[in-house]
Amino acid sequence: MIYIVMIVIAYLLGSIPSGLWIGKYFYHKDIRKEGSGNIGTTNTFRVLGPKAGTVVLVMDILKGTLAASQPYLFHVNVNPLLIGLVASVGHTCSIFDNFHGGKAVATSAGILLAYYPLLFVIASLVFISVILLTSMVSCASIIGVSTIFVIALCIHDHILSIIAGIITLLIIVRHRSNINRIIHGKESMVSFGLGHYLREKRFNKVDCNK
Repeated sequence: MIYIVMIVIAYLLGSIPSGLWIGKYFYHKDIRKEGSGNIGTTNTFRVLGPKAGTVVLVMDILKGTLAASQPYLFHVNVNPLLIGLVASVGHTCSIFDNFHGGKAVATSAGILLAYYPLLFVIASLVFISVILLTSMVSCASIIGVSTIFVIALCIHDHILSIIAGIITLLIIVRHRSNINRIIHGKESMVSFGLGHYLREKRFNKVDCNK
């Protein structure tokens, strides 16, 4: 029974649509109808600003951390990754959003924080580095989670390898449109980093040549 309770709690935690609720109740905006239409951190930053975006980021990470921490809290001998994975599923298929949702990047990072804090730090550093190089959150998300999958294989953590592999596939599937835009050079960029600088420089050069 306790396993079922943990799974339900993990799913409900993951299902909390942080960006959607904060947008509706504090900003009177439905972020599904603005920007990219996604309810995750990036679109929240884009539509509602850095304050709301930061709150959503922290909330989405905590959803994964709390879900994966249940085996420790209930003193149950089950790998926390298995419970945490349910939170990622909840984030992408939220019962509170007609079984739609975000892309599970922050929530998956939260699961890693509960299971292996050092790898969470490594993933965060990779994520930040890729953003600074490419200015693309989607690219940083895919590379960040893929890095953890590779590390898990290298350290022979079989459960982490399987879960990281599943989450990597999930995130790649959720980023299909982003990958297509990256290939065609049309992906949205944040307003900082090398990629943004080079794009702005190229556009300015084109304008000067007109």
